[in-house]
Amino acid sequence: MLDVCPRAFWGGLLKPRAAPVDIARMLIGVALLVCIISVPLLGGRLSALADLEFRRGWLAVGALLIQIVIISILPGGGWGLSEEIHLATYFMLGGFLVANRHIPGLLVIALGGALNFAAIASNGGVMPADPDAIEAAGIAQAAGEFANSAPAGDAPLGFLGDVFHTPFWSPIHNVYSVGDIEIVLGAFLLLHFVCGSRLARVPNRMRPAEA
Repeated sequence: MLDVCPRAFWGGLLKPRAAPVDIARMLIGVALLVCIISVPLLGGRLSALADLEFRRGWLAVGALLIQIVIISILPGGGWGLSEEIHLATYFMLGGFLVANRHIPGLLVIALGGALNFAAIASNGGVMPADPDAIEAAGIAQAAGEFANSAPAGDAPLGFLGDVFHTPFWSPIHNVYSVGDIEIVLGAFLLLHFVCGSRLARVPNRMRPAEA
């Protein structure tokens, strides 16, 4: 889901898949690293994360490990079931988010995942990517492997797909969606609220003083 979250579900079942884009989700990883670094800079304690208790954490860990295997380690090696396996990981992540919805930021992350899922489902199981964004980002296209995004200029919900891109001169060539932005924003909120940074204390300061 952390689109960190690769994506491609039912392409082989519902319609012929377009030539895939081999996209590593490094951009979101860098964004999350920036979020983590920002916590101590704003007076938060990263050590507070150790006290955070997730329910059914095995669902998230298992889903992410499976995604890494079918997309990065063994692309095309899912015995013809890569899309179905990938779909199952989204349900696993969804179950994890529902179980932990009380944690600040996780509902925002869930919204981002839902937006990505809507784009994927409306495009026959493949996350649509703007061909112009792919070209502008300088991403090489590779056919024959399981990929998480594919160019599609006429997807029904294409505006929810990978329509944003990094500059061509960036060391990380990538495209990303509004759902990805929501996921990073949710992670940012989670980190700052759980770690008690000055940013998390702003809402309390804005409350009117009690008489």
